[in-house]
Amino acid sequence: MTYYDFKRKLGLGQNFTCEIFQTMCYNEFSTSNKGVRKIIKILICDDSITIRKKLQGAISIDKEIEYYEAKNGVEAIKMYKDVSPNIVFMDIIMPEQDGIEALKQIMTYDPKAVVIMLSSVGTKMNLKVALESGASDFIQKPWDIKNLNTVLSKYI
Repeated sequence: MTYYDFKRKLGLGQNFTCEIFQTMCYNEFSTSNKGVRKIIKILICDDSITIRKKLQGAISIDKEIEYYEAKNGVEAIKMYKDVSPNIVFMDIIMPEQDGIEALKQIMTYDPKAVVIMLSSVGTKMNLKVALESGASDFIQKPWDIKNLNTVLSKYI
């Protein structure tokens, strides 16, 4: 907070002190300006709330993170359009709409999206389909925390 004193000039009123709050402007995508923080938005889409919370706990990067959650592909697409996350972690097998279909729709909406697929079922076939559909990377469940953060650091 900065204080400024304003003095009265003859016939123009009284002396007063004014408090001016100085705030820093934040630009979530700027990394070059000193004092500007970079907020990383991460969308985690998995039908298991336990997996979503464990994934949040496993992510260890030196950035401020805002987490968003979706429990199926339909929610993931809506959330992607609403918040424009920097990175999406997407399970493949989910109710309502699976991760591959959601991935395809997200990539149609934003071809530059970074979507990292997560799956433990049928990994070899799912890996091929996910990468052909535009996935940036693929992590097999259960994930290794070091590997998870190594993959994540490639995209932030």
